Amino acid sequence: MNEIIGIEHYLVVGAILFVLGVLGIFLNRKNVIVILMAVELILLAVNINLVAFSAFMGDLVGQIFAMMVLTVAAAEAAIGLAILVIYYRGRGTIAVDDVNRMKG
Repeated sequence: MNEIIGIEHYLVVGAILFVLGVLGIFLNRKNVIVILMAVELILLAVNINLVAFSAFMGDLVGQIFAMMVLTVAAAEAAIGLAILVIYYRGRGTIAVDDVNRMKG
């Protein structure tokens, strides 16, 4: 079986990762770390689609943009985890339900 991997396969993988990320955000409202990982899954799905379309169309613009998205995702993860560490030191928990107490 010599089956060629086409753009449809990459789009299906990207769609599956995107749906898993969205489900991770909506189904899990208690753990902030899982929410951050779900956001990373969504960004990874976008990157897969960018690279797939870029390779399909034969230009490098999508791949360069994917590198920029990876840079932003790394910065988001670092800043998000730093905020989480500071919040945990102050409150002693990272539960999303306790964030409501920060009002006012």
